[in-house]
Amino acid sequence: MLRVGIVGIGFMGWIHTLAYRKVKGAKVVAYCEQIEKRLAGDWTDIKGNFGPPGEIMDMKPYACYRDLDALLKNPKIDLVDICLPPGAHATAAIKALKAGKHVLCEKPIALTAADARKMVKTAADTGRQLLIGHVLPFFSEFAYAHKLVTSGKYGKPLGGHFRRVISDPLWLPNFYDPRKVGGPMLDLHVHDAHFIRLLFGMPTAVLSTGRMRGEVVDFFTSQFQFPDQRLTVTATSGCIHQQGRAFTHGYEIHLEKATVLFDSAVIDGKGELNMPVTLLTADGKVTRPVFPAAAAEDAFAAEIGEVVKSLRTGKPSAILNGQLASDALTLCEAQTQSVQKRKLVRI
Repeated sequence: MLRVGIVGIGFMGWIHTLAYRKVKGAKVVAYCEQIEKRLAGDWTDIKGNFGPPGEIMDMKPYACYRDLDALLKNPKIDLVDICLPPGAHATAAIKALKAGKHVLCEKPIALTAADARKMVKTAADTGRQLLIGHVLPFFSEFAYAHKLVTSGKYGKPLGGHFRRVISDPLWLPNFYDPRKVGGPMLDLHVHDAHFIRLLFGMPTAVLSTGRMRGEVVDFFTSQFQFPDQRLTVTATSGCIHQQGRAFTHGYEIHLEKATVLFDSAVIDGKGELNMPVTLLTADGKVTRPVFPAAAAEDAFAAEIGEVVKSLRTGKPSAILNGQLASDALTLCEAQTQSVQKRKLVRI
């Protein structure tokens, strides 16, 4: 049984808590938090843009800490699950790895590519696994696309377009602070940067156009270049400042013998499926797979199941490994530089 200490009782700490309840082979045994009422079990003020609100928790079964160093001294903890604000990821992860713990850290891996590289190196130096919680590939629509591309059933990938746009997240403090959250590029688009890296490999250059908000990119479109010149990959992401459409995302992925489409949104508080996952094949057939109903935390449970497998086998996850997440952050930095410099940036 993998024994887990969750660091940070906020929205993601709550979602991870719900997810662990559905995972065999892992058990939360400890929490670390500085807000006293949450450490005492009052999580009722926790809420986010999906999933159920927090509740009253019985904390008696858990070891509770106000300080990360104290938690790291607990020999019964195998995995430290970091659910802190992004600006604290690198310091906490490096401490945990040096203390001999495996680490699952929420995305983005860090706020700078330099810090991400330090995290990956520390994991290698300590012989511990660093896994980053890029949950997108575990949602049904994206898991289907990932399997479709990697199976090779419909030939090699030719590219695609990815879209992820939100309204101004007024509920999230410090969203546009590059030293705390990182804005739309690192909080939002990093999902697609990771998925693009996962599906197509590492781009060699990127050209992005967009608008800035202070020190961070607010809205942008990017075109990625690859050694295989057939690959045509673009992405659009960022914030619009009309609150009626809280969220929209989707993709169109091209293969040699098929195209797969998906598009959904939240408009006026209601989910709208503009294009269910649809597979168009070269023989003219149209297929729309049906996915089972899922709770908000189910994708996170699947993600944690992948973590358990990775640690049990000793073979780092092909989806959640730290190097892949570091590459995604490198792509985000390059896109920011391209918007700022108004020119192609080589990677």
